[in-house]
This record gives sequence, C-alpha cells and structure tokens, in this order.
Amino acid sequence: MIQFILNNKIIKTTVNSGVTLLDFIREHQQLKGTKIGCREGDCGACTVLVGELIDGKVSYKSITSCISPLGNASGKHIVTIEGVNLPKELNVAQQLMTDNYATQCGFCTPGFVVSMTGFALADVKILNTCNDAVSGNICRCTGYKSIEKAGFEIEEKLLHKDDNNKIEWLIKQGFIPDYFKTIPDKLTKLKIQNSNLLTSEGITVANGTDLYVRYADKLSEEKVHLISDINSLKGISFSDDICTIGANTTVTELLENERLRTVFPKLKQFLKLISSEQIRNMGTLGGNFVNASPIGDMSIFFLALNSTLTIQNDKGEIRQIPFQKFHQNYKQFDLQEDELIQSISFKAIDSSEYFNFEKVSKRTHLDIASVNTSIRIKIANNIIVDTHISIGGVAATPKYLENTRLFLIGKPIDVSVIKEAAVILQSEITPISDVRGTNIYKRLLSKQLFFAHFVELFSDKIDLQNLITN
Repeated sequence: MIQFILNNKIIKTTVNSGVTLLDFIREHQQLKGTKIGCREGDCGACTVLVGELIDGKVSYKSITSCISPLGNASGKHIVTIEGVNLPKELNVAQQLMTDNYATQCGFCTPGFVVSMTGFALADVKILNTCNDAVSGNICRCTGYKSIEKAGFEIEEKLLHKDDNNKIEWLIKQGFIPDYFKTIPDKLTKLKIQNSNLLTSEGITVANGTDLYVRYADKLSEEKVHLISDINSLKGISFSDDICTIGANTTVTELLENERLRTVFPKLKQFLKLISSEQIRNMGTLGGNFVNASPIGDMSIFFLALNSTLTIQNDKGEIRQIPFQKFHQNYKQFDLQEDELIQSISFKAIDSSEYFNFEKVSKRTHLDIASVNTSIRIKIANNIIVDTHISIGGVAATPKYLENTRLFLIGKPIDVSVIKEAAVILQSEITPISDVRGTNIYKRLLSKQLFFAHFVELFSDKIDLQNLITN
C-alpha cells in the first residue's frame, strides 16, 4: 500500500505504483487543476511540489507529475494547485500573476503558481530567482514579460522572509494555507515500507525522467521496482581527495552541495544548461548514465573527470570499472540484469587543474545538446601534465577522446598545439546528420567548442583571433 499526503489529505492506496502521479491526481482524486500538457516533462503544466521530511522539517521541490511514478510519492507531501489555495482569497503568487496580467487562457497558470510557491518554500536557492524556478513552465499566450514581473515582485516580498520561522511567516504573508504547519507531524506518523535493492520484481525505475517519457502507459500497467528512496544509492561524500556520488543523486543535489561548488566554481553556470528546474529536481546521475544517450550531459561531464563507476548486484557483490568503459555501443552499456549503478567517484580537482563544460543546442536553455563537451586539464609550468576530454553528439556513445588526450600530454599551452589537437579530435569522431544538425555542422561545433575550453580556461595565454584564424 502506498501512503502519502496529498495537499491536506492522507492517501492510502493500492493503485499500481507505476501509474503516473498526474493520472492519480486527476483521475483517482478528481483534482483537475493539475493539467495534462506534453506528458514528457517539458511544459510544466502538471507541476506539483514534493515535500520530504528531513531532520524534522519538510523540504519542498517542484517536479513534473506526468513522468513521475505514483510510488515515489510514498511518505511524502504532494502539493497541487488546490493545495496552495487560501480559503477566501488568492495566495501571493496567484494575486501577483493577476495584478501583472500574467495569464490569458489560463491552462499553464496552475503550473506557474505551484512553481512560484515552491520558490517561496525552498530552503536553498542556488539558482536564486523566481524566474529560475519557473524555467520548466511554458506559456504560449503572454510572452513571459508579465510573468517575469510577477516573479520579480515575489522576490521582493521574500526579501523579508523569516528563515527561522519560514512556514509560519509564509502562512502569515499569504503564500500558503495554514495546514502546512501540520505536515511534519503527519508525515512522521505515516507507516512507510522502503524497498530493498534488487529483490523486487518489475522494471527498475529511479525518478522516471527518461523511461516515463517513452513508456508511461506501459509502466502504469506493469510492475515497477522503484529505487529512488534507497539510501545506499544516495549522497555526496569526500574521503581524502576522492569524491563519491550516489547514483540516485539529482542534478539539483549536485548544485546544492557546497563542497562541489568549491571544487567546480562554475558549477551553477554549467548545470543551468541542463534541463529545467523540475527535471533537475528529478533526474538522477544513474538514470542519465543508463539512458546511454550519446549527448547525455552528465555522462559528458563525468567522463572528463576520469571517473570510476561502482556497480552492485542483487547479492551485494561489488565491481568497479572506468566510466569510459561503461558505454559500449548505441544504447548499450556494461550492466547486467541483476546489477545497478551504486555510485560514481572521481579524484577532486586540485589547484593545478582546470575543468570546463561547454554545450550548444538550438536553444541556450531547456534543450538537448547538438554537441556538448568537457575537459579536465592539469598544468605545470605551462606544460600539460594530464588531461581528459569528452564530447557528445558525435558518435554512437558519449565519446572519450583518448588519442587527443595522448597528443596533448607533455605539450605546452600554445595555439599551434591546440590546432593540431583539433585535427586529431576530428579523426576520433563520427557524427551523423539528424534533427540537431548536419554532420558537417557537428564537426565544426566540435572544433569550436574544443577551442572554447582553452579560451575559457587560459585567456591569458590563448589569443582567440589567432586560434580561429587558419
């Protein structure tokens, strides 16, 4: 039995855990404010908040309910648009959307209001504007400027938020109804059964951002084995100079980790290029890796870190492999049926090393890459001591550029060296023409983004004009 709180109602249901949360909300609970849009997690019309009890307090994040399995709501507080309504008046987000004429047909409005309310509830705001919070919400009517204005006004009101008494302050100011203060106690009293690693039958699903885009109808009727709440697959830790990240870690959790933001000073800039707020709150590293997309952003990111995968089977046996050996062919990877990725680890970047991530897509944000690439490079006296380079969108798998790497080691940071390396890079890739660009375009992008690494990291040594001049 699945138990959770939906708005201010305790839910106990035997509905198949693979049914989407959206369908349960609309069809089983008859809450029609949460809309059906794309059913792919792109438009945000189905946005809800998920609150999880952590150290006695409830932490809220926005997700797209159309690609989230119902079973993942177990033990949590799910908030729909109906759950943020005040008894006799509009809440702050609703009122400011109204005041700024930020709605026309109204279909998308519930999703925007829920995302904005989630911004008010958030404990950590690494991407710290209200308009970051609605990055995964699409409106086809207003042109967004009126919505942006509403977001700016919400930010102004939140400048005075009492973080020590957050829920009470938000209730008093009219952001949320007063039942929110009862949720921690109610969640504590729920009886939740946690799943075991691989002892359950059915298709293994973490948070569903890939599988539910393609197979939502199928998964709603079949058994699913949900692993997103398995603690052994979570967490970010540092031991000596090794960083280990659990496979269930989300992109948002990477952003929220202070130590990682120290290791990667531009982490916010890099990860803002990846999906939307709602999907960053859901998508896991392990899911991204086994999706095995040739342009998987996190695969490209961690390939260049020279990472190691730890894999566990249903008997608890562990094996480790270099991440660059994991992807074997298009959508094929080194993982047996009784295995899961447990974690990924890498040696933390030190003061003599540099890291960069580049991505080009048809839109700057909220889009799949045409080509993406990362580099890790270690320098001593202007000589490249070691480097690891990855690139996506130019082969059947996320590509680790071994030959380019070997050429660069021992060479100086010099325009002529970089140009020679770019020629070797071209010999390692085999792009094809598709909806994201022709093979010629992808080869050009590959060269330019490779150059961009050095311009970004070594602007004092590399002259852009000389680099791009034949």
